[in-house]
Amino acid sequence: MALFFYGNDNGVFDPFPELSSILSGGGNEPSKQVARDASAAANTRVDWLETPDAHVFKADLPGLSKEEVKITVEHGRTLQISGERKMHEAQKTDKWHRVERSYGSFMRKFRLPENANVDGIKAQVENGVLTVTVPKVAKPQPRTIQVE
Repeated sequence: MALFFYGNDNGVFDPFPELSSILSGGGNEPSKQVARDASAAANTRVDWLETPDAHVFKADLPGLSKEEVKITVEHGRTLQISGERKMHEAQKTDKWHRVERSYGSFMRKFRLPENANVDGIKAQVENGVLTVTVPKVAKPQPRTIQVE
């Protein structure tokens, strides 16, 4: 099996130039935009923890401010976390050597259980971590009906 290495203008060898170009955002072709968007969505990691009182979601969103993140509830019980990570604007004299950080739009959806109180959702961003807390609805207690 032969392995071919392709060089680029800065002397760094890249064994997969087409793939690297797509993932690093080279070009504005639609297929490359889809690859960037898919990469941004796939790289948005979210933990979901259930406590006795709430469902807690934690998403790593380094470099994003609270204005760049949108949290919505669709169809009654679908929690959606979305936003956009913008790429650094380079000057004409600047030269990129490597682009590894993901950027572009991202969106994650989670179907909340029936015990979720969607009216009490709270969210905050601290040190690049988004925390969304969805309180639980208290279980209705059985009540006795007086027969008359």
